[in-house]
Amino acid sequence: MQGYGRVRHRREGSHHADPEACLTIRERGRSRPDDGRDRPSGSTWRRTPLANRWNLPVLGYGIGLRTVHFAEILDRRPAVDFYEAITENFLDTGGRPLHVLDRVAEQTPVVLHGVSLNIGSTSGLDFAYLGKVKALARRVNAPWVTDHLCWTGVAGKSTHDLLPLPLNDETLEHVAARVRTVQDFLERPLHLENPSTYLELIASTMGEAEFLARLTQEADCGLLLDVNNVFVSSFNHGWDAEAYIDMIPADRVVQVHLAGHTDKGTHLLDTHSDHVRDEVWTLYERLVRRTGPVTTLVEWDDDIPALDVVHAEALMAKDATFRAHRTKGANAAEATRWVVAANEMNEAVAA
Repeated sequence: MQGYGRVRHRREGSHHADPEACLTIRERGRSRPDDGRDRPSGSTWRRTPLANRWNLPVLGYGIGLRTVHFAEILDRRPAVDFYEAITENFLDTGGRPLHVLDRVAEQTPVVLHGVSLNIGSTSGLDFAYLGKVKALARRVNAPWVTDHLCWTGVAGKSTHDLLPLPLNDETLEHVAARVRTVQDFLERPLHLENPSTYLELIASTMGEAEFLARLTQEADCGLLLDVNNVFVSSFNHGWDAEAYIDMIPADRVVQVHLAGHTDKGTHLLDTHSDHVRDEVWTLYERLVRRTGPVTTLVEWDDDIPALDVVHAEALMAKDATFRAHRTKGANAAEATRWVVAANEMNEAVAA
């Protein structure tokens, strides 16, 4: 998701969801949605073969569900592994947006990605908002919910920006407690995304990668690791992007974001308006050599091209995963596990 910049989302109409029974709760271990219900025929519910500690499914290689593609998605039913829906676009909407989301979720896994959780704020959690998120997640059978490590407002006032936090022990304790509360309320996993950043706060006492590693342990949550954001923030602040990737706990990475950015010379902007850059693909391969195949999504939010172009970009992540395997230099046992994992993913997509 775009980092500390203007948040854009649409609200159209209203609806009252009729939530289904909840799927998973934190106390039962977050294995996967396993409630005895039939899965959509197009779903790729496969357990993660190598990486994340909760054995959540690898959904494959997906794209964002964007308005400009609605008609084509409904008409063609393209073979996309999964879609990611911006949570706020469907919370207070009715009519066509929710109809499209329902239709998509009948055939294809959907995950929810929010911009309004405000997990780092000192204001109380917004349980009215969280109640809507919970109902929507049940409605589309989302295996998890994601949002950003940031704050977006205080005292009921929204900034409509994803704002940075001081990365220190006090913030860590504060955010971890709120994540645990949110997960218990939602009754499903919450994974936080590293944002793109354009300034560092003097109150910070640790790097972002260390903060994320400690947060996932303290809060028992997962990571939505945005590899483009790692590259953008590393360039902007002079960080070592490879060291950042290496510090991230591989078993906490449940989902990955890839996107294009804009080079402004003195700094990079996370604009989601172009193809994924070669440097970001290199970092992605470095990551998946540690995690194994991981649920991966390409974000494209400005200057959005044809659906086939976005989908092809997402499938490049599959090729990158195989390249990472070939260059891993793994021993025989590790190599076998990679092959099995890749074959399972192929079978799931083909099913």
